[in-house]
Amino acid sequence: MSPILAFDTSAAHCAAALVSGDRVVGARVEEMARGQAERLMPLLLELLADAGLDWRDLSALAVGVGPGNFTGIRISVAAARGLMLSTGLPGHGVSTLEALAHGLPRPVLAVADARRERVYAERFGATPVAAALHPIAALPPELACPGLGVIGDRAEAVAERLGATPLPRPPLDETVAAMARIAMGRGAPAARPAPLYLRPADAAPPRDAAPRLLP
Repeated sequence: MSPILAFDTSAAHCAAALVSGDRVVGARVEEMARGQAERLMPLLLELLADAGLDWRDLSALAVGVGPGNFTGIRISVAAARGLMLSTGLPGHGVSTLEALAHGLPRPVLAVADARRERVYAERFGATPVAAALHPIAALPPELACPGLGVIGDRAEAVAERLGATPLPRPPLDETVAAMARIAMGRGAPAARPAPLYLRPADAAPPRDAAPRLLP
């Protein structure tokens, strides 16, 4: 099976993984607070070179679309769209919360740190709850349910509030590899990857209108 290349810059990192079937061909994770825009493409090229592969050897791309850092999400989504145009590869946008929950017993609540004592949270299972932004001190009771596990950033604090069980957070390379596996289980993508924003950007908007990502 031709590999899928997955990558993510939705937080303070550049992370990528090459996955072929059940096997992780290679992975790269670099923690960084800034500089993802300059580092992402070289990192992807290095990962491909280490595996002895080129763009034409891939079957698809998977990209983390958030929720997470506003700028970081735009970096990876823009890179994915550019690569789709230049290589002709299909591209799948994958939620970082879905990737965290991938392969875990249901019900499971995936959470990501949104700073200021808030989290992004989404529950997966027979009765899902859509992704949203919540203060940890005021989590809605509908997030709780019998047998709930909580995984991700601030899992222990969230689990304590909901009377749930905290689960160990997987290494970042495993989460990015899960994005590739999720894409592998899909058919042809219905739309191009698009950012999943659940809150406004922290920075004040510029005076000039920002370029927009086309649908």
